[in-house]
Amino acid sequence: MSKLDFKTTVAQEEAYLRIVYPTPSDIPSCLSLFDDYLSCNVIRNQIKSLYRYGERRECAQKVEDFKFCLLHTSMHPEEKRDAWIRRRAEWWANRRLGKSSEGVWDIREEPLKSFPKPLSEAYGVQQPIE
Repeated sequence: MSKLDFKTTVAQEEAYLRIVYPTPSDIPSCLSLFDDYLSCNVIRNQIKSLYRYGERRECAQKVEDFKFCLLHTSMHPEEKRDAWIRRRAEWWANRRLGKSSEGVWDIREEPLKSFPKPLSEAYGVQQPIE
């Protein structure tokens, strides 16, 4: 498993998010964040979450995103974009470094030496040309 530290992971996420949100108009507006929060609490989504996971859906992160947006409305658009990217990068970094199903196995850089060859190589069968 690769051992990344928090600072490196945040830097990687920031670089990616700067590509995803190239201009200040690309970050979500406060209204869209509020809509996300309301849609999280809709009875249909809560029932679906109860059915799938046995518990209600947690919407606290959506409220925090909305509050963050409201607190930064007076900032210059470029500063607001930078603050949003930093916040999201930290969130993604925490998620990447936390426990996940991907943390169970180590990623192989090359196949095992005793791993069997594909059938096409083992029997000399050529792949059809498309």
